[in-house]
Amino acid sequence: MDKNDDTTLYRVVVNHEEQYSIWPVQRDLPAGWRDAGKEGRKDECLAFINEHWTDMRPLSLRKQMAAASKRAAARGRQAGPGAEQPPGG
Repeated sequence: MDKNDDTTLYRVVVNHEEQYSIWPVQRDLPAGWRDAGKEGRKDECLAFINEHWTDMRPLSLRKQMAAASKRAAARGRQAGPGAEQPPGG
């Protein structure tokens, strides 16, 4: 089947980790997914996803990495300037 023969209408769905997918509009949403507000042909939905899903990391990982970065920055401020000396320095 040629991709131009696909007349299925899709909706963009997103899960709790802010990961995107497409789902046929005539089917009930799968558990754990919500409507992202875009319906259309497959290529339109995939273009929407490409525009909006700019960070492929799951939300939980992004939060974990942000917290680790804040902790590292706080440790750097507590140590003060020049606290980290190179070996032998």
